[in-house]
Amino acid sequence: MSQVEESFAVKEIVLSNSTFGPREINHLTAVIASDFSNYSVLRDAVSDLEMREERTPAAAVRLGVCYYLLGRYRVAIDTLSVADGGALAHFYLGRAHFAQEDFAQAIASYEAASKAGYDGDQCALHIAEAQRGGNADKALATLDALSGEVEQSAEYLYQRGATIASLHGNPAEVVALYERAVAADGTHPGALFGLAMENDRRGNNDDALDLYQRSVARFPAHTGSLINLGLLYEDRDDYERARQCYQRVLDSYPNHSRARLFVKDAQASGDMYFDEDVEKQRDRLAQVLNIPVTDFELSVRSRNCLQKMGIRTLGDLARCTEQELLTSKNFGETSLVEIRDMLTSKGLDLGQFSHEQPESEPVYDTSDMSPDEQALLERPIADLNLSVRARKCMVRLGLNTIGELVRRSGDDLLECKNFGVTSLNEVRDKLTKFTIRLRGD
Repeated sequence: MSQVEESFAVKEIVLSNSTFGPREINHLTAVIASDFSNYSVLRDAVSDLEMREERTPAAAVRLGVCYYLLGRYRVAIDTLSVADGGALAHFYLGRAHFAQEDFAQAIASYEAASKAGYDGDQCALHIAEAQRGGNADKALATLDALSGEVEQSAEYLYQRGATIASLHGNPAEVVALYERAVAADGTHPGALFGLAMENDRRGNNDDALDLYQRSVARFPAHTGSLINLGLLYEDRDDYERARQCYQRVLDSYPNHSRARLFVKDAQASGDMYFDEDVEKQRDRLAQVLNIPVTDFELSVRSRNCLQKMGIRTLGDLARCTEQELLTSKNFGETSLVEIRDMLTSKGLDLGQFSHEQPESEPVYDTSDMSPDEQALLERPIADLNLSVRARKCMVRLGLNTIGELVRRSGDDLLECKNFGVTSLNEVRDKLTKFTIRLRGD
């Protein structure tokens, strides 16, 4: 189908008086997924439909569903609430309530849709999804009550995997369910997102990237996939693609706070001047400064003196002056010459960076903490369940435990690439739930 034919198909589905049901909606979303420029065609067709003077109950259903597809959930609810009261209207009323996180109303709408004749299994699956927002155990019970062919469907397998994940079940089982869902339907956005997240958590960035890309190829795209895909693009310094991901979120959610912030960050990062040669020189110098002194053949006297002074790397030596070395007991001119020769072999000089004083390791007072609170500091940062962006910052900073994290200040974290105020507030909120704070907070 050509682009012109696709655009005509979108307008025909929205503006005609022909049949409008799940089949037509699936065709509409497939056309937009194949070419996202048709999103603007949908938006324009909806504007034309809005301007029609007479609006029948059936036309209200068509308009309400289109509002939902455009991400205009509040107006979709208002429109569908006064539509024809049929199964389709109730079902998409449930979808719109769910998008607004009004789970109780979503469940009531799905139940009404089922009674009105909408596919009972599909309604039950979406009821379970809404229940998971407040009571994952109840959601699992709803899924357990289903039987037959639906148990092999991608939607069922995805909903079951997501529910078990929310109950902190066996991660291997969750991954297996997502994989089965993707095998059943390789275009299911939720299953692809869930499987991408599991790969993302395990550091399988290439697999996660592929899965996120496949997830956002559908319409409406999974918002979480768009956000996380944008973050992966940023990690690859592909800021234009990252910006496009965040903009797609804003097309449907104009007030999405994270997307609004991230799109500005991506734009600013893409506009920054970057001198690759200078950056490479800095990286090479950093590698040299981190070389341990134990890698060199030194006399026993020199090695013992350096150990007593806490000098472990060439960087430590380059920040140390001759006078400081000579004040050490048993360190004389012979050792000094030996150290100079070692530094010269790597293009460094003694005292070259003496103006740079390394920061001492921040101290976190645990004296007034209970044993349980002290044990909390030994728990892995993964237990905080941070977002992708915040989690990647922890990796870059080499932070593995909650105790290591709280030794850092907010300013320390903000210095990390792609870590902004939104991520900092997220970390603070997570720590507050454990009644602990970052250093200096």
